[in-house]
Amino acid sequence: MVAAAFVGTVALGTGIGVWASSGGSDGDGRAAGPARQPSGSRPAASPGPTRSYPLSQPPRTIPAVRSHTAARGPGWRPEKGYRVVVSDAALADEGQLTAGELGLSYAGLKGADDDVRPGDVRLDLGGTGDPESYTMTVRGGSVRISGPGDAGVFYGTRTLKQEVHGGGTAPEGVVKDQPAKPRRGFMLDIARKPFTAGWIEARIRELGDLKYNELGLHFSDDQGFRIESATHPEIVSRDHLTKTQVKQIVALAAGRHIQVVPEIDSPGHLGAVLAAHPDLQLRSARGTATRGAVDISEPAAAGIVDDLLGEYADLFPGSYWNLGGDEYQALTVADPQASFPQLAAAARKAYGPSGTVADLTTGWLNDRADTVRAHDRTLRVWNDGFLRGTSVRPAEDLQVAYWTGKEIGARQPVEYLSAGRKVLNYNDEYLYYVLGEPNTFVYPTGRRIYEQWTPRVLRGTTAVPAKYDAQILGGSFAVWCDLANSQTQDQVAAGIRMPLRATAQKLWDPGTPAMSWTAFKGLANKLG
Repeated sequence: MVAAAFVGTVALGTGIGVWASSGGSDGDGRAAGPARQPSGSRPAASPGPTRSYPLSQPPRTIPAVRSHTAARGPGWRPEKGYRVVVSDAALADEGQLTAGELGLSYAGLKGADDDVRPGDVRLDLGGTGDPESYTMTVRGGSVRISGPGDAGVFYGTRTLKQEVHGGGTAPEGVVKDQPAKPRRGFMLDIARKPFTAGWIEARIRELGDLKYNELGLHFSDDQGFRIESATHPEIVSRDHLTKTQVKQIVALAAGRHIQVVPEIDSPGHLGAVLAAHPDLQLRSARGTATRGAVDISEPAAAGIVDDLLGEYADLFPGSYWNLGGDEYQALTVADPQASFPQLAAAARKAYGPSGTVADLTTGWLNDRADTVRAHDRTLRVWNDGFLRGTSVRPAEDLQVAYWTGKEIGARQPVEYLSAGRKVLNYNDEYLYYVLGEPNTFVYPTGRRIYEQWTPRVLRGTTAVPAKYDAQILGGSFAVWCDLANSQTQDQVAAGIRMPLRATAQKLWDPGTPAMSWTAFKGLANKLG
């Protein structure tokens, strides 16, 4: 006897539960999915909801879906002969990828009334709202994933993939999902420790499945310059990525809606450049060389950095760029003007009798911002690159990548937020994986991130007031390779596995997770 369909809704932020079931158990206390169809058979085209199907439970995914409307029905699982179809040519990449992952055939572009078959997974563009949002409907033995942008549709396919890999069946009902934060990143220091292109590509696939949308590459520092250069080949380290490899990395990332955000840090952290150009190294009044710091009073220093910024703008076509700006050693001494008279003289020439080394440094940052802004990029700078008490103000459009309160003169996050700045969270208390654990750093754990951190916890363990939440664009988990030989790249991959999953969860939904850490870790192990 056919019963009326019963629908229940899981509110935003609470979507964790068990699989749709037919009353059995899969051995660990969770309800089992419906029995698999015999090989070669198909379920009925429109399996009507009946009392034989209990009300479905929300998908179990990382990150958890924000909302699931339950229904009665068998759900969906991949079978031989099932297809992926798309309603728009712009979704061809998503369709082909999903078909390959789920063992389905890709049938290409199909209109709403064209050759509709039982078991189809249909990808649609349409509607309004957050382009990263999506709706996934599992009904009548088929799946429809739709969204206003192709990024959202892609994230819907990630949910479907996890459902199938984790439990075999996508539960009946409707998922409505979108991220809380627009920037969800992972940053990798390849300057101090070279990572192979294959390792980076494996992380991109991992990040894509977790719905990250940024990969930061810090590829220039004192220890190395790790990407091939045509303008200054003399600075490139022996172990580096070719531009062909980088293009492949960028293309793979783009296919998963991940932007690669490059960083050439300056005016500090330029030791690899200075090794080939020692005449540009900053020296004190006593003639002592300052590690990693270029002499910003020398026009040739700006010339080299601008050459590189312009060269790599074509290699990295995304919307974002990190200018660095941190830890310029000229500003760590008690009296920069006395210690570096050439910088003081250049500051007075540029900004008048009261010009300071800090003014000159801020002016350098603004000039580099002009260089990159000409390539239509949104710019970010490490928080300690914004200097106190300067007559020269950092450009208004520079976003703050807040990482620490440990540096000399580091200001509280609220100072930037109250001034109207947009901020990204790189909190070194939770999100910094520093090889070798130097300078009081300890390897972060997924559990601490999952249970304690939110995007509003920008410094230490204290959250900023909720009124600033909209200015916090998101955050990034970061790997820094200070003691490069402390771990192999495989050990790094293992060490960051759970922290990446916890960070993904809290950037997608900062609320208190419904699932315990133990259950979350178990789910991560099941999903692979």
